[in-house]
Amino acid sequence: MIKDLWFTVHPIDINTYAISEYGHWEKVHSFLLLGNQKAILIDTGLGIDNIKRITDQLTTLPIEVITTHVHTDHIGSHGEFEKIYVHEGDKDWLVNGIKGLSIEQIRKDISRDITLPTPNTFNPHTYQPFQGEPTGLLGDGDVIELGNRNLIIYHTPGHSPGHISVFDETNGYLFTGDLLYDETPIYAFYPSTNPVDLVNSLEKVSEIPNVSMVYGSHNTLGLEPKILEEVKIAVKFLRENKLTKFGTGIHKFNGFSVQF
Repeated sequence: MIKDLWFTVHPIDINTYAISEYGHWEKVHSFLLLGNQKAILIDTGLGIDNIKRITDQLTTLPIEVITTHVHTDHIGSHGEFEKIYVHEGDKDWLVNGIKGLSIEQIRKDISRDITLPTPNTFNPHTYQPFQGEPTGLLGDGDVIELGNRNLIIYHTPGHSPGHISVFDETNGYLFTGDLLYDETPIYAFYPSTNPVDLVNSLEKVSEIPNVSMVYGSHNTLGLEPKILEEVKIAVKFLRENKLTKFGTGIHKFNGFSVQF
């Protein structure tokens, strides 16, 4: 077990780790997936502390970063890695900056409600989200081979234009980023979001076969696959009641909620 002042490391299995930031109100999870040829890191966290310090302790394999979406809390340590991949829909945000959020708002959000000591390198007044060119682009249906496990990319827009979910078909793990998690609302209420796309994406992941666990990027670490049946019910309800549009508020279901 790795002891760290900022990150909490939870082994999901001997080749899969959740790296969590419970000291921040967003309770962000990043995920390290080991193969026998290379490793994949799904997102790089808030950037309050350097996640590479943790991944270096977990593996000597070359690490490539898959970005579920370009929001500040998921790209924080991108600059520490050589190979970074993103969906084309979010490429512009990675290169030129996140649209719809001022740097003042980003700094306010990154620095509030912190319950653990932060490293001396973290200064909320000068905090700057990562910007840079990706190594390559991800597309719907892409398969990433790690040697002994395959990851399938699903384009799941709504929360952001280029949001993706990642299915580890070898183990049945579905990593849903900010498309599906519990406790706090999944949101699509900014101008840069799209409620219709979000609901379509929820339906898309609910139909993936052989899911053994669902891992969202916030709050509870690991949700039973039965939540996908609840997602199907929610999708039907939201469509039938014409709620898939801005301003309809928070809609609560069994195990999760959405906000438009």
